[in-house]
Amino acid sequence: MISRNKIFTFVFASAFLSLLVNGFSGNLPIVSFDEGYSHLFGDGNLMVLRDGKSAHISLDERTGSGFVSQDLYLHGYFSASIKLPADYTAGVVVAFYMSNADTYEKNHDEIDFEFLGNIRGKEWRIQTNIYGNGSTNTGREERYGLWFDPSEDFHQYSILLTENEIVFYIDNVPIREIKKTEAMGGDFPSKPMSLYATIWDGSGWATNGGKYRVNYKYAPYIAEFSDFVLHGCAVDPTEPSECDSLPTLPTIASQQRTKMASFRSKHMQYSYCYDRARYKAPLSECVIDSKEAERLRGFNPVVFGGARRHKRHHRVRVRPVRAGASSL
Repeated sequence: MISRNKIFTFVFASAFLSLLVNGFSGNLPIVSFDEGYSHLFGDGNLMVLRDGKSAHISLDERTGSGFVSQDLYLHGYFSASIKLPADYTAGVVVAFYMSNADTYEKNHDEIDFEFLGNIRGKEWRIQTNIYGNGSTNTGREERYGLWFDPSEDFHQYSILLTENEIVFYIDNVPIREIKKTEAMGGDFPSKPMSLYATIWDGSGWATNGGKYRVNYKYAPYIAEFSDFVLHGCAVDPTEPSECDSLPTLPTIASQQRTKMASFRSKHMQYSYCYDRARYKAPLSECVIDSKEAERLRGFNPVVFGGARRHKRHHRVRVRPVRAGASSL
């Protein structure tokens, strides 16, 4: 698998770069569930559909559920189309993220998309975050509303990871960019990571700081996943990196930056860069915008969720033998 990925990456590198520069991933290869992922936890709460290209994970009174990629990746472009549960979803957390916590328990890296449910009549919120080298006491959270109802249809959520940059996308619109700075050091994710998808009970923090909890009379809560893209360099974490000679992946194209600025001005509800209750001065990677700072200065730590606890999945993983678009 690793050697095949290397060959594919080099042969199609220029095409891949062109696609990403234009923010369009529609022509990247989509893998079936069994080609790219394995069951993680949740007994029968994970269901792979007959076509093999879609999967449902659910939360009920017994358990949440989740799946994990069969390989670890040093960098690349990773994506899934997701449809979230509808109706009353307070306390429910759906996550699509990269992590190596099972390999590096004390100094893990992580890149998160987290979807936070809400009471009836209130919208889902989305949160992004990164950790590097076990820096879990330094949260780099941002939280946003959305310009659509994520429970009505599938929408694409993507992560671009390079040696010096991380970009989060929704429906090919970049919503957040993190560039590595010298001062970040190991806080920038740098070790091989797996892709995860989970659904779990975050009643203690997810909705208004735990004010609204999961109500299991609305269970099962079902999150639907399809269009899996795992387009990166797969590596064995016990051996030297196989990706050192790959070309640098692109930054965001200028036309995409306009869309990103529009999204952030309309939908961003919180950014750690402006949270003076937590950080007396912005962290090194923060680019301060005075208008953005003024708009976000009314941050409420209770509404945001306060101190959160990580509890996404049970560490029961056994390593395998082989290593719809919307406009703003």
